[in-house]
Amino acid sequence: MRCVILRDDDTSALTPADCLERLYRPFHDRGLPVNLALIPHVRTDVTMPDGRPEGFLVGKRGGLPPALTIGSNRELVDYLRANRGFHIAQHGYHHDYFEFDRGDRAEIERRLDQGTRLLSEAGFPAPQTFVAPYDKLSRVSLQEVARRFAVLSTGWFELRRLPFSWWPRYALKKMLKRSHWRIGRTLLLTHPGCLLSCHRSYRTMLDEIKRTVESRVLTVLVTHWWEYFHNNGPDTAFVHVLHQTADYLAQQRDVKVISFVALLKGDFTVF
Repeated sequence: MRCVILRDDDTSALTPADCLERLYRPFHDRGLPVNLALIPHVRTDVTMPDGRPEGFLVGKRGGLPPALTIGSNRELVDYLRANRGFHIAQHGYHHDYFEFDRGDRAEIERRLDQGTRLLSEAGFPAPQTFVAPYDKLSRVSLQEVARRFAVLSTGWFELRRLPFSWWPRYALKKMLKRSHWRIGRTLLLTHPGCLLSCHRSYRTMLDEIKRTVESRVLTVLVTHWWEYFHNNGPDTAFVHVLHQTADYLAQQRDVKVISFVALLKGDFTVF
């Protein structure tokens, strides 16, 4: 049995609920779980290094405060809680650029703990999975995330960033050519890049997803909701590829789409 975890990043207080409904209703109708990485306290003025606004600000309107908690968008929160096919992960705190690529332990602890508190106050279960903005974590951030979360989902791991005590397990992972590994109680998952992206060819995207899923025991399939609405409206061709992906995953007898939480329950052998 091959497993797929669909991870959608960057949902925040600025995300319109109807955008998520447009994207993921076919997944819900087929019983396929969707893991949303939620930004607990999104910065409304965050920019890329070149000065451009971050893509997830597509839903921004004028007159907003510098930051918004996820609980401030009650329509979104109520929608997510009413649709049990969504599973929540914690995605950074403000989603500042490389906000967890730092060595200030006190600040890292504050952002992790405050983020979890804000998600819980909004009515979500305490998150067990953490996703760092831009997949960037310092050595200190890795230590603190592993103390608090049962799953870290990221793009890759670099030896120079790992806590020294993790090096032997990392060496074993590399020797065995494994994509995923474990430190203590924490599962460390990697993904093969953002295969569902508006920056890839729509013509070949589904075929690449199929090849990747068929070549791995566990595939974390990453996308970003706002990329489907980046030109002031839905990109219908890209949305169609996403819905084709739902059809493909639902039809494969040897593929199971699961949540991060289901992986933790030990029902699936992926290591």
